[in-house]
Amino acid sequence: MKRILLLLLFSLFLIGCKKDKVDATSTQTLQSSINDMTASLNTLKQVKFNEALYILKTFGVEVDGDTNELKALGKLINGKKVPEIFSLADQVAQKNGIDWSSTGPPSLGEMNIFGNIAAKESDPNDISASSLNVVTTPIAVDSILGPKSLQIVPRLLDSTGKPIAFTGAGLEAIMEVFSNGTKILTAKNLMQDNNFKGFNLRFASLPSQKIVDNKIDITVSVKTTKKTFKMSKIGVTVNPKALLMPSENKVDNPADPNTTTTVPPTENPTDPQTTNPTVTPSSDPKASVSKFLNNLNAQNLKGAYETSDNPNWGSFDNFSNPTSGFGGVKNITVKNISAPKTSANSSSVNATYDVTDKNGKTTALLVTFGLKNVNGEWKISSYKIN
Repeated sequence: MKRILLLLLFSLFLIGCKKDKVDATSTQTLQSSINDMTASLNTLKQVKFNEALYILKTFGVEVDGDTNELKALGKLINGKKVPEIFSLADQVAQKNGIDWSSTGPPSLGEMNIFGNIAAKESDPNDISASSLNVVTTPIAVDSILGPKSLQIVPRLLDSTGKPIAFTGAGLEAIMEVFSNGTKILTAKNLMQDNNFKGFNLRFASLPSQKIVDNKIDITVSVKTTKKTFKMSKIGVTVNPKALLMPSENKVDNPADPNTTTTVPPTENPTDPQTTNPTVTPSSDPKASVSKFLNNLNAQNLKGAYETSDNPNWGSFDNFSNPTSGFGGVKNITVKNISAPKTSANSSSVNATYDVTDKNGKTTALLVTFGLKNVNGEWKISSYKIN
């Protein structure tokens, strides 16, 4: 009887020693604590918990190699309990555009972040494929800027070049973006089937100063159990108008952004033009730009057009075209109009503003307006999106 009581007490002691939160003191304590936490869950929750850990190990840390990933994962979840780990995995999945949630049914097959101790009868990540194909498509086309993103879709193919069918996998897909040999961006995602939506590469995430000749090279790799497939697309054209622009180096007086800098004309007695005095404009170049933007915001396209003398805009019909002109503008929010750099007959004004089209899409723009003196009035003669 005493022996039975001792066994019961020992069992209760073991149960009491089981951990309910992660102990990342070492790899051994990490695995032991995760095993204890997993054992406290029902079968369905165990599968989802392992999926959550896989999501965090693969996409929640920015290191390479299984050992380094485990160490980084340990730091990320140390001291956290099961609900906190599920919540963190949901955030990481949402941030990376992964179609996974802690409350959904099991979707990634059987996951084990510590590796497979014994071979399983079936491994959802053991995909039999021959090659990888990658298709890039410009998307998010703006009526003013043009395409703002690239959709990059990888497909695993069989020996005949046809896409293969699979579901329930958790294949790690990595996209790397280069320009002139320099790596600019890395992104990860989870390929659960061959209807994978791929990566949405926003041009605004690419710094313009690192892009050479408006071209990038894209490499995508997909890792199955036995093999990693890789393909590169070389010389993919980007839209320079939608790239991430460097911060503007202001030359104006920061203490007074409204200060107007006027450079007086230098008279040259040998220049025949000096015999025809220039009519001094009665308005400010900055005021002309402000009037143009205010008219666009009010959708007064006729008024906006009348502030210009720009041959590139052509007729009013071209200017007001809803697809290729300014007819698609719904409203404009001006953030800053810099002081003009002005000579007798020309001026340059930078304006930073948000433009919202009639589809509800908002784009931040930095535009340099060139203006010229037309019979004593400043008219917009050029328009450059930086």
